[in-house]
Amino acid sequence: MAAVSDSNPNLADNKGSSTDAAKGGDGKDDKDARKVFNYPLVKYTDMSEELRIETVDMVVTYLEKHPGNYEAAAKAVKEVMDKKCGTSWHVVVGEGFEFEVTYEMRNLLFMYFGTFGVLLWKAI
Repeated sequence: MAAVSDSNPNLADNKGSSTDAAKGGDGKDDKDARKVFNYPLVKYTDMSEELRIETVDMVVTYLEKHPGNYEAAAKAVKEVMDKKCGTSWHVVVGEGFEFEVTYEMRNLLFMYFGTFGVLLWKAI
């Protein structure tokens, strides 16, 4: 039992020193807070599994084909989805946006790839 009571003050000291270091404001924590992922991260979808996999692969392909040109990538994705699944598809590609849309059930996908978000839905 003596070993347990001896380790408790060390844990408190370690917590105190890490808190003091975090308050130092050296700026390194800010860079670590924002992480860039190199894989698609689907935040919300109600699509069927087959359609979701196919759509995510297509979105990633067009975003890699048009780096930095969100408009061209969104237009290409929209054209393919219009041909494949019927008209009325809408695509938004960008950074820092929120959404509230009316859409046809089982036809919505919201995902992140890299530093930007992609919203794809079929209007009613």
